[in-house]
Amino acid sequence: MSSFPKRRRRAALGAALALSLTLLAGCAGSTTATAPTDAAPTEGGDVVFLINSLGTSWVPNESSISSYQGNIWGQVTDKLVYVDDKGAVSPWIAESWEQNTDATEFTLHLKDGVTFSDGTPLDAAAVVTNLDYWAFGSADKGIAPIGLFPKAYQKATAVDAKTVTVTFSAPALGFIPTLGYHGSILVSPKTLALSKQDQGNLDNFSGSGPFTIKSWADGDDVVLEKRADYSWGPQALGHTGPAYLDTLTYKQVAESSTRIGALTSNQAQVIYNVQPSEIASLTDKGFVAGLPRYLGFTNGYAVNVQAAPFGDVKVRQALQHGIDRQQILDTVYTDGWQAAEGFIQSGVPEATDHSADFAYDPKAAAALLDEAGWVEGADGKRTKDGQPLAVTLYANPYLATSASIDELVSQQLGDLGFDVTVQTYDVATFGEKVKIGANTPLYEVTRSFIDVGTVAGILTNANKGEDWFGLGETDPKLNDLRDRIARATDKDTRATAVDELQTYVLQQGLFVPITQIVQRIYVQSPKLQGVTYNGVAIADYATAYLQK
Repeated sequence: MSSFPKRRRRAALGAALALSLTLLAGCAGSTTATAPTDAAPTEGGDVVFLINSLGTSWVPNESSISSYQGNIWGQVTDKLVYVDDKGAVSPWIAESWEQNTDATEFTLHLKDGVTFSDGTPLDAAAVVTNLDYWAFGSADKGIAPIGLFPKAYQKATAVDAKTVTVTFSAPALGFIPTLGYHGSILVSPKTLALSKQDQGNLDNFSGSGPFTIKSWADGDDVVLEKRADYSWGPQALGHTGPAYLDTLTYKQVAESSTRIGALTSNQAQVIYNVQPSEIASLTDKGFVAGLPRYLGFTNGYAVNVQAAPFGDVKVRQALQHGIDRQQILDTVYTDGWQAAEGFIQSGVPEATDHSADFAYDPKAAAALLDEAGWVEGADGKRTKDGQPLAVTLYANPYLATSASIDELVSQQLGDLGFDVTVQTYDVATFGEKVKIGANTPLYEVTRSFIDVGTVAGILTNANKGEDWFGLGETDPKLNDLRDRIARATDKDTRATAVDELQTYVLQQGLFVPITQIVQRIYVQSPKLQGVTYNGVAIADYATAYLQK
């Protein structure tokens, strides 16, 4: 938790809302955020957004990629480019750019007249400061770089007030799209110059976005108000001027039933992360569900080859073919969810369909276990050399449906002879006890990314990658595919390598896809119109308005 005490609100809204939500504590679709309307946008209005957590840090580098704080950062900051939910890149603060033939040098041309809310110009010098912060963090302050920023970054140089050159030690074809990643938020250099503790105090924050921070109470709420002089929004959204809404209040309410009660009684206009099973009853009443799928990895299990029994490729393949994904979709989810077609979300431009590589086939799964020497006993459980075919599934607390999925998978694998244990922890304990690799045989993981060029780099331990499969540098084929993707200088060549990577990873049983991920669930009043979602599935309220 932040060391800053809760402060008295500068408006009466917080106290009134808190009281009404307390009274509602016992109360108990569509994939678009907006019901169709021909009405023109209307000015004014206040929106209350109930969120189940506001996280534990407001240091930008630490919290910008959070599913929780990321919602707020998306309203009070801008990015150099805009990336939509189809992966299309368009200008924002960078109005144009060029790159050399081998994608090691880029030139950014910035919009004129953009300022942070503290009056500092968002010019080339400010962009250089931000690029360095994303790439390197600040070791002296104990601030890490943002994840997935190209590791080959060397430096950025302000050529003049509107021009920045950026150089890399190796091809960085994904650099421009990554500028639209939710970690790549532009922050005033005055804020970044502060200590880590002071950066975590929102009173000190200054961005250039369409909203500014009016007030906040740690662990309780953040109140945003529109910036009247804002005029540099992304053209792709069709509205570049000030927000239509007057204020946007993010209020932390942990209980889903309380959030639902506030929405249905019109005390809130948006609620976040209800259970999929709760959506239909709300859409039946006319509320609108936003179920954006981000550009990134699907939801599934990273398989650690160093942990028994998954050193054997046949056991890994049996695991893949032993999971009934349709049953998971039918039981846990709604029509807004789709089956995985690979370990990359189908919305990613380079994604290809590899579903045949891990299709549900319990007979084939059983035959693979037989071939691997796992003998089924009278009790239906398999053993080999006196050892049971045992595995523990660790429900990921960051994914609301994880425990339900793991229970179904436990039953399905149990039918094949696995001895499965499902372990659940809270967020803090999970972070301490469960790590990718280590002794964790299966780690339920997903991850957003903007550009597919970042994919291979996190699968191994090269350049401080996460080494999802416990292979380190021992798999020449995986290393080769990783390097071909990272070093590609044109998109067609890279797309071919990404397809080969999916084939290899899936046929080797290194990743077990489950579903296309919808990690951020929004349900809102039908009166709230004009909400959009970007490539990392964050709702944008710069174009939103309340229909009169």
